[in-house]
Amino acid sequence: MHKSDLARKVAERCELSDAAGALVVDAVFDIIRQALAAGEEVAIAKFGSFKVRERAGRQGRNPKTGETIAIAASKRVGFKAALALKEALGAK
Repeated sequence: MHKSDLARKVAERCELSDAAGALVVDAVFDIIRQALAAGEEVAIAKFGSFKVRERAGRQGRNPKTGETIAIAASKRVGFKAALALKEALGAK
């Protein structure tokens, strides 16, 4: 499913126009993005939670040359599925 498909389904479910459905989906994604950028965790009941995770810098190897390289510290978004979502997928 793509973002446009999601927007269309939101519009159907909420009896909105396709354009209004797209605005709702864009607004939700923007709010989640802003919260994560501010360092907040976003928890959605029965779905899961999004959290920014920090990876420390480390030493790695260039697989082509075998040379040791420094890998910079970075941030990434992690997602942890809620139990209800896991059960809906048949996993526990």
